[in-house]
Amino acid sequence: MAVEYLVAGLGNPGDRYRNTRHNLGFHVVEALGRARGARWREQGGNRRVARMALAGRDLLLVEPLTFMNLSGNALRPIVDAESLPPARVLVVCDDIALPLGQLRLRPGGSDGGHNGLVSVIERLETTGFPRLRMGVGPVPPRVDAAEFVLAEFLPEEQEAVAEMIGTAAECVAAWVTTGIDRAMGRYNARKEPPPEE
Repeated sequence: MAVEYLVAGLGNPGDRYRNTRHNLGFHVVEALGRARGARWREQGGNRRVARMALAGRDLLLVEPLTFMNLSGNALRPIVDAESLPPARVLVVCDDIALPLGQLRLRPGGSDGGHNGLVSVIERLETTGFPRLRMGVGPVPPRVDAAEFVLAEFLPEEQEAVAEMIGTAAECVAAWVTTGIDRAMGRYNARKEPPPEE
């Protein structure tokens, strides 16, 4: 059976980066695979993949094993091999422009300054693939954004992060089973800050 959908979780390989803000994409695809007993294997020397069925649809989960700014190098060969249209390739990544815990699913768009998306856009030669951005912001004052995303979450953020990963995995499943418009309507609802007293 041919692959119908591809979900790429972006991150950096290696234990050093495992629990950093930049590696949220890995955690989402791993959560999806774990929930459905998918088995991971290395492929092509630059990615890990796991194949699974979701509501009768054949889904391929991908973790590029290149560093973030070369993510597209791991995705282009498999997108070509499976003859997948861009609309069937979902990229999951962190976003410092969104507050911690907020999700934003979009059918396409710019790279937003995210090096992983820059690479995917360059290699796929299109901005027309959906992406699920996961809020890790804001970057604190006087903190370098690159250092911020390569740092681990604070202990007091862990609960919100775990919840966001679970919700993002649900969003990906909804994208496959109900389509992007319905998934956007359900998961893009903004988390409003509590009113100031």
